[in-house]
Amino acid sequence: MPRPSNAPVLAARLPALVVGALLALIAAAPPDALAHAGGDRRETRVAGVCGRGAAAKLKLKADDGAIEAEFEVQHNRPRTSWRVTIVQEHRVVWRSVVRTRARRGSFAVERRLRDMSGADHVVARAVGPRGVTCQAAGVLW
Repeated sequence: MPRPSNAPVLAARLPALVVGALLALIAAAPPDALAHAGGDRRETRVAGVCGRGAAAKLKLKADDGAIEAEFEVQHNRPRTSWRVTIVQEHRVVWRSVVRTRARRGSFAVERRLRDMSGADHVVARAVGPRGVTCQAAGVLW
């Protein structure tokens, strides 16, 4: 009498096994390996969430005991004012009004932040014309 095959059971479990193996590899990797693709510098880039045709991105980069934070917003309306706030570890570290460029309708804000011990959580938020809002949050390990 032939023995029943375990092939259907193995095929059903294969996707879960693959996902589990990938998660184990990610968990085993050091945090710095996830933050950058090599070299001495730590860097994190995240896409923001925006409304009404706008786009945003946030870049955090460790540099000589500080963090270089760059928040960029692209919008199709030139010469408009945006209220921009940068928050690090639940504290407002910078707030100002920024105007978009004449032709592109975009702006970029660059700030140097303190590099605190452990992971640094940074949130950048911009509120523009007619309530258009963009927000990006990143963690630098």
